[in-house]
Amino acid sequence: MNKPAATTRKPHVRRVYWNEPEMGPWEKFYLFEIVRGLSITGGVFLRNMWKWCTGRKGAVTAYYPEEIRADYAKGNRGKHVLTQRPDGQPQCVACNMCATVCPAQCIEIDAAFDPTDAAHPKYPSRFEIDYSRCIFCGMCVEACPEDAIRMVKEVPNLPGNNRRSMWIKKDELLNWQPARDVAKPYPVAGGDQSLAKGHSK
Repeated sequence: MNKPAATTRKPHVRRVYWNEPEMGPWEKFYLFEIVRGLSITGGVFLRNMWKWCTGRKGAVTAYYPEEIRADYAKGNRGKHVLTQRPDGQPQCVACNMCATVCPAQCIEIDAAFDPTDAAHPKYPSRFEIDYSRCIFCGMCVEACPEDAIRMVKEVPNLPGNNRRSMWIKKDELLNWQPARDVAKPYPVAGGDQSLAKGHSK
């Protein structure tokens, strides 16, 4: 019975990139680079330690929740806001697109119907976000066709002793930082067009 011929494996050839850095003799003798790295790390540590020992703040650390950073980027994805129509009702039409696209499945909406409002008959009777699961991805904002939900740079006050305290409900989402400058204004229920026109400018 013939044995299969032994297959020879090709030697691994390391890929060479066009922008590979070339180490000089100083870098190749790693001891100097190790000492340089330790001196940078040690210098930062000793400076921060000296500031702390002399009663000043050392490392740039925000002692949350006693201290809240004021230098959040303008585009920081923080706490959610439900925008309002001119009459104070939510701009949301309870289409559930934000809840559907949410990868953490932390948005829960119950829809209700108002037959007296021809332009905006569907609205959320319950709109809640579970911040113990929210990953602050902003996909809910991107998916909303009504400009009904936004994320502002401020972060929510999350520390709590129980998970139920991390459920943010519709009233808080509407009123903690009211926003009525919606990109898609609707007429006010009852036919009063003046308020909607005033806010659409």
